[in-house]
Amino acid sequence: MTLPQRLQQAHAPGTNTLRDRRSHSRVDLRLTGRFLAGQSEDREIITTNVSCDGAYILSPAPPEPGVPVVCYFDQLGRVAAHVVRTGPDGFAVRFQTSPLKRDKLASRLNWLTNRDEPAPPNERSSIRQTSAGQTFITLSNGTQLPCRQTDISLTGAAFEALGALPFVGDRVQTEYLPAEVVRVESRTFAVRYLRGAEAAGG
Repeated sequence: MTLPQRLQQAHAPGTNTLRDRRSHSRVDLRLTGRFLAGQSEDREIITTNVSCDGAYILSPAPPEPGVPVVCYFDQLGRVAAHVVRTGPDGFAVRFQTSPLKRDKLASRLNWLTNRDEPAPPNERSSIRQTSAGQTFITLSNGTQLPCRQTDISLTGAAFEALGALPFVGDRVQTEYLPAEVVRVESRTFAVRYLRGAEAAGG
């Protein structure tokens, strides 16, 4: 798929600046939402510029470079990323996405900068989408349970188990945060994330 013209690669012959090394050119765009970094409380997102492979986020207390973060943009949905550098007023992240997801982000960003155009197909009713990825949940006894993640939010997630189900009240470890099982139905279960003192309570 060809990326929208405003988000195509921008390379100036004979130069090797930071801007030239970026995979895709950025556009000045204010996006809002929230992000999670490790086991910290979720924080607000306000971007100053965005591309389909990264963004600069304003923050008075930025995470350290290399820290993985999960961003929930009101206008883009969930995007996994990691911090690549910090600045005096925030930090830059690089998105960790598949080529297909990157193309979708490029299409969405192009529409957001040209709002008089129709919204991209399949994104007119809701930006937020359910998740459908394979993952592992570590149970309290150390066993890894293969699952298919079906939904995720800032406060928890839902899974379809591909093995023995945990019980309500069990503490488990998800890909990003410790959690507690709050619902079990048929082959599915839901968890709520534990943070701060609750997560350290054991």
